[in-house]
Amino acid sequence: MAGGWTKDGAVSEQIEASINDELARMRARKVPQGESLTHCADCEEPIPEARRLALPGVKLCIDCVRERDGAFKARGGINRRGSKDSQLK
Repeated sequence: MAGGWTKDGAVSEQIEASINDELARMRARKVPQGESLTHCADCEEPIPEARRLALPGVKLCIDCVRERDGAFKARGGINRRGSKDSQLK
């Protein structure tokens, strides 16, 4: 796949770097801590036990989390490492 003056395995390295960046971003997200609430802090609806066990420290029900987070925000699918613009800098 890689050609020209690129070294062998350059494409694999780009893929690995992109995956590592995304994993680091996911690990840096805030994670609830402490004891889970039995009822949602916003709407007072009961939080299912399965959710409380899956996410220790959860404070909101699924509906309130979705409202708070807003619409799904897709991340751009452009690999900046492999773009010609990034190589010109």
